[in-house]
Amino acid sequence: MSTKANILIVEDEAKMRRLLELNLGDDGFNTLSAADAESGLKLLQSGSVDLVITDLKLPGMDGLEFLQQVKRFNAALPVVVMTAFGTVETAVTAMKAGASDYVLKPFSLDEMRMVVRKELDVHRLREENRSLREALQKRYEHPNIVARSPKMQEVLATVERVAPTNSTVLLGGESGVGKDLIARAIHEKSRRASGPFIKINSTAIPENLLESELFGYEKGAFTGAVGSKPGKFELADKGTLFLDEIGDVPAATQVKLLRVLQEREFERLGGTRTLKVDVRLVAATNRDLRAALEEGTFREDLYYRLNVVPIDLPPLREHKEDIPELVNLFLARASAESGKEIVRVTPDALKVLMGYHWPGNVRELQNIIERASALAKGPVLDAADIHLDPQRSKPANSGAALLPEGMTMEQWEDEMIREALRRANGNKSQAARLLGLSRNALRYRLSKIGIEDDAENGKES
Repeated sequence: MSTKANILIVEDEAKMRRLLELNLGDDGFNTLSAADAESGLKLLQSGSVDLVITDLKLPGMDGLEFLQQVKRFNAALPVVVMTAFGTVETAVTAMKAGASDYVLKPFSLDEMRMVVRKELDVHRLREENRSLREALQKRYEHPNIVARSPKMQEVLATVERVAPTNSTVLLGGESGVGKDLIARAIHEKSRRASGPFIKINSTAIPENLLESELFGYEKGAFTGAVGSKPGKFELADKGTLFLDEIGDVPAATQVKLLRVLQEREFERLGGTRTLKVDVRLVAATNRDLRAALEEGTFREDLYYRLNVVPIDLPPLREHKEDIPELVNLFLARASAESGKEIVRVTPDALKVLMGYHWPGNVRELQNIIERASALAKGPVLDAADIHLDPQRSKPANSGAALLPEGMTMEQWEDEMIREALRRANGNKSQAARLLGLSRNALRYRLSKIGIEDDAENGKES
């Protein structure tokens, strides 16, 4: 990040504007400032600006309209919006319109500096990713991660770029693709590598205990709390916290997570003392969080805080060229742990492994190789030693299709929505019940296929 980045401040309150100018100037940034959106646009168009900070409540053109004008001028330019505590919904609207982040008034100058540095880091990262294909000519490597395929090379290239920043990372992908290994790689390549790497899986902990595991508790906070205990956030101070299966975190805990990400502070369960932490969060999910937003089970503001740098890991069936090297890695591990040396696999055994569709991804491959190594009679694994799950393997040359011939999954879903509307005689609430969807989820799908929702026009079918 350049210490001479140019920051445009648009704030009608003179005292706040001057405070930000002085504070960011002391931090090594060049600042330009304007008291209204119109003046801010002139400054933006007349000079080089690397980041914009704007209030949402401005005289004349308001902050949202100003944001839209900025994005028309330069869609990639990061914009941080300031808003009062009671207008968080407006801030979320701004995020949807292209704002990079928001801070709630009153805020500390330390918080603003942290947000500015983070957004400039992310902006630099995104600029570098424009030349990702050229950068992939370099081979990226990391211990215990096999990445010979282009798709996995792209994942590691993104890891290389995001790791030195403090940005929150959201890892997506099916179970078993190796999200925990990527999270650890981000930590080990970061400036926090000497600090702790703490992992917690939200689905492995009962819902009523998750909050105390994350934030700790004080003596007497609940029955059985005979002493105080630090939570994972405290243990991860100056390091990285890997929160797996973030999509399953209950609503009450989501609120506290949002506060930690915004303000870097929290209280233990049953406590009153506010604790400050310096933690980089890497979250992971195998769920579609956008679908959870539609269903109302995941907070929008938390989603935007988490989804700063998304990294999607491909399923193993999409990078099968990595299977031979993964097999060698797992064979070496199995031999070291069991003392039973397996030197290689035959071409026939490898053909079986390459032909399987791997619903359990890399984790399933590891289990299959460990099982084969344990049961093998000699130092070479043959096809007869590979025992796949016949229930889950894809039938060869099967003529039975799940979808009607010539129809995609998206087309099939659209047809099901139309059929539900026909059966419900156009009543959209009844159609939603037939499909097992919420009213909002159906409204979203109707907009995708171009069917007008009468509820938005004041009528309910």
